[in-house]
Order: sequence, then structure tokens, then C-alpha cells
Amino acid sequence: MNTFGQLLRLTTFGESHGSAIGGVLDGFPAGIAIDEDFIQYELQRRKPGQSRLTTSRKEDDEVELLSGVFEGKSTGCPIGFIVRNRNQHSKDYENMRELFRPSHADYTYHAKYGVRDYRGGGRSSARETIARMVGGALAKLLLRALGVQITAWTRQVGHLVLDTDYHQLDFSEIERNPVRCADAQMAEKMAALIMEVKQEGDTIGGVIECVVQGVPAGWGDPAFGKLHARLGAAMLSINAVKGFEYGLGFAGSSWRGSEQNDAFLPGFTTATNHSGGIQGGISNGQDIVFRVAFKPVATILQPQSTINLAGEATTLDARGRHDACVLPRAVPIVEAMAALTLADAYLAQRLSRFD
Repeated sequence: MNTFGQLLRLTTFGESHGSAIGGVLDGFPAGIAIDEDFIQYELQRRKPGQSRLTTSRKEDDEVELLSGVFEGKSTGCPIGFIVRNRNQHSKDYENMRELFRPSHADYTYHAKYGVRDYRGGGRSSARETIARMVGGALAKLLLRALGVQITAWTRQVGHLVLDTDYHQLDFSEIERNPVRCADAQMAEKMAALIMEVKQEGDTIGGVIECVVQGVPAGWGDPAFGKLHARLGAAMLSINAVKGFEYGLGFAGSSWRGSEQNDAFLPGFTTATNHSGGIQGGISNGQDIVFRVAFKPVATILQPQSTINLAGEATTLDARGRHDACVLPRAVPIVEAMAALTLADAYLAQRLSRFD
């Protein structure tokens, strides 16, 4: 599957070391103001080489909109776009031609297709998320017109956890530090830990938290199109994601119903938001809150035991330019996938009733 969504459908193409990454966003409504500077800004948030914490690969990641936009507004036709790859170092992967990287997609791709692009993982590379960023930026423009705001930040890196209720956080701090943490002091500690791990040739994972504000009650479906299930599928499609939870998540499994239930108050609001803004698979008008767990990047700059194409034992000494921690660059990707999911849910809701 290279297409995401039902009514709003993003189809992506391209590989890490191919000539370009691109996509087509179909089903986008006509008449939406298209801010190309905003789309480019969103790409800049994801691009490599933005700080000493990220991969040193240098890419401009400049998007070219090919169709679906006229005189600054969407036309209702498919929006095609392309972003050129200009800084490939394919030779860095030559020693991986005959080897499978541990915990990477190399072996599973080979088992499925019988052929693989060993240069940076090809289609399995996180560079594919460029197309998601463009589609997500367009979805954000649609949601912005509806008063919906999506904000994600780095909540945890390794053992360091920003365990603060988001109502107490300063969201303006997120883009002021390279970790994209909503707390300046914790951001410094996280950055130091990432650099320590990077200098050891190792990698580290963590958790991103996201809050969506302004979604009215009624988005999502009660059975197979549950809003939290669709958000979960979107997040789990991102490279290196290992877990998704919303509201209280796993922590709520130890609570009693009397503790966890969100009591209703006059005005169709609730006293608490343990449900994370979704009940019965449908948004309830409260903030949608979820968390996404990322594993450490599989490619480490240390010798690792592995096998070759013949299944024989060997050692891999990986080279190339890699992130020691994906979270800083994954924050905008989480937002983008949330935006695509919610914009799709909005379009579905428009068709679900007649007022």
C-alpha cells in the first residue's frame, strides 16, 4: 500500500537514494488558500542536517507543486508534488549490498520481493516521509480553516521524561530548541544525552506526545473506522514507531471505572479528559491527546553480528549519515500524519448526516 486515507488520499513514491520523493493528494476540497511558504516551512522542520543532533545529510528539500493549485487556491483536482534528492552518498552503503542490517527492513524486504535497494533502505527509509510532510501541511491548511490546531513535542528521550500536563507547558518553546521539547531545561538534558549516545556510535529512542485542539464532537466511526484506530494506524506507519496510546492509555488499565470515567458537565464538556478526546471511536469535543513510542534507530556505527545473502554469519560495520535519535525530526511527521487522518475524518463526517 502506497496510498493513505479514504476520502483524502495521499499516494507517495520515491526512494531514499532515487532521484526524487513525491506524491499525489487526491480528494482535497477546492477553494482552500494554499500557503506555499507554510508548506516549505513544514518541510524545513523535518529536513536533515538542521542541528548537530541529526544526520549530517544536507538537503534543501524544496517542494514543487505540479498540479491542483491555481492563483493561490486549491482547485479540487489532485495536487501533485515533487521534492528532488540532491545529496545522496550511495557509496556509503556499498558494504551493505550483500548484508542484512540487524532490526532493519533489509531482510523482510528481501524475503517479500526477492530484491531490495540497499542504498539507505530504499523505500523503507524515513526519507519517504517527505511526501507525508507535504500532504500533512496541506491537510493542516484545511484544518486551520476549521479552527483545528495540532501540536506535538518530544516527551521522552531514553530515561528522561517530561512528565508534565500539557496545559502547563509553553508550546512556543518547542521550536526554540533542537530536541523539540516543550521545556527548555529538559531539552538541554535530552540534547546532552543524544550527543553522548551519538559519540558512542549508538542510538536512542523515546516518546512524542501530541494534542489536537478544536476538533468538534462527531468525527470518526463506531466500528471499523474508529478515530483512535485510524490515528494509531497512521502513527504505526511511521518509521521506527513501536507503540501508540491515547488518553490514559496503558496506565488506565490499573484504574477503576469510578476513577477513570469522564463526568459530564453542563455545556457538553467533561470534568476530566481521561478518554483522550475520543469515546466509542468518535471525537467528543475535548482535546485529543495521544503518545507515540519510537525505538532507537536500527543503524548504529558499531560492529554488529549479522548474515549475508547466503545466510552465512558475518560482521557489519555500518557507514553513512544517520540520526542518533529520530524524535526531533519525527515531531512534525507525527503532526502531519495526524492532520491527514483528521482531515479525512472531517470529510467523512460531512457525508454522514443531513442537517
